[in-house]
Amino acid sequence: MHMADALVSPAVAATMYVCAGAATAYSIRKVRMEDDAKKIPVMGVMGAFVFAAQMINFTIPGTGSSGHLCGGLLLSAVLGPYAGFLAMIGVLLIQCLLFADGGLLALGCNVWNMAFYGCFIGSLLLWKPMMRNGASKKKIVLASIAGCMLTLQIGAFSVTLETLASGVTALPFTVFAAAMQPIHLAIGFVEGLITAAVLCFVYEARPELLWGIGGTACSSKEKTARLSLSKTLGILVILTAAVGGILSLFASAFPDGLEWSLERITGSAELEAAGSAYDTAAAIQETTALLPDYAFKGSDSLAGTSFSGIAGAVIVIAFCMVCCRLFQFFKGKHRKFNE
Repeated sequence: MHMADALVSPAVAATMYVCAGAATAYSIRKVRMEDDAKKIPVMGVMGAFVFAAQMINFTIPGTGSSGHLCGGLLLSAVLGPYAGFLAMIGVLLIQCLLFADGGLLALGCNVWNMAFYGCFIGSLLLWKPMMRNGASKKKIVLASIAGCMLTLQIGAFSVTLETLASGVTALPFTVFAAAMQPIHLAIGFVEGLITAAVLCFVYEARPELLWGIGGTACSSKEKTARLSLSKTLGILVILTAAVGGILSLFASAFPDGLEWSLERITGSAELEAAGSAYDTAAAIQETTALLPDYAFKGSDSLAGTSFSGIAGAVIVIAFCMVCCRLFQFFKGKHRKFNE
């Protein structure tokens, strides 16, 4: 659901950058107040996994469309909404600049549509209330599916609102919404299953890593960790490498839900836009995108896809580690002693 620049006007793009920036600043403040240093490697590994998983488009049967994991709910269910949101920003920023996935002008929209709703709406309105009295595999599955379906519906609707506000006449609001909502409902269901599978693994391996359960899963049901933190993260790193380096080669060739909707309405998966703002954004991306479309420049070699998946995951880990050090995340220096 990465929006291209042509789908938004400069004014709407600027507005969404401000909204995303405000949420980012607030999240940075909240994460700096946390006192949980073990989240630092978890943030990097989980961010890398989401990056790799987003490279795999899965086919939606009978539609000619595909979808991919967004990952907001997955990250926030482990890291909490604030750290999860910041990890998602890292993923989207690296995708945009290094791989030209999603427009630079539309980055604020993509952060809002793909990260904000999953990390805040999904986790705070569904995940945390459902886990308040303790976690279980059944509750994890239900929360994952419901959360992903809800947040993708909101995100897809936001895309249609942003194009409406941008005056994109090629995409009539009601027609565009009618195309976007059903296909993203199906995509959300599949994402929910993937999210549930990963979170169930975390629940079995290190249940205390799950956010919002308040320790009740361990105390009331005597749920104990089966693996150490290092082994749990090691398995996730291996899984990330396998997904990004191998499974990404078998991604569906069908257009994703947004591109599919555009094709149904306009006959093309891409729209054209002219103006200095679009030209500037495109020029910047052309300079920064070392592996455009997750491939070596001027080559269709599958090695480019595998390299992109592994290199991108490593860069996400490094980005998260640098941000944790730069902003002093999880230091708890600003906590109130009466909390």
